[in-house]
Amino acid sequence: MPLTMVNSGEKCKIKKVGGKEETRKFLENLGFVAGGIVTVISETGGNLIVNVKDSRVAIGKDMANRVTIQPV
Repeated sequence: MPLTMVNSGEKCKIKKVGGKEETRKFLENLGFVAGGIVTVISETGGNLIVNVKDSRVAIGKDMANRVTIQPV
């Protein structure tokens, strides 16, 4: 399921990062890599603030939809 479906405070494991090559590279540089753990901190209008690799990152709904996760 996409990252946008996760409730605040939930931890999940990243299964894959989709999209075009430059989109995948951008997300990987932020820390969204397969096997990584991501925690949703808050959600406003579909835009997310997440904790990934010990950093807080804000990503838009369109980017969050490209990250496929599974609950931990």
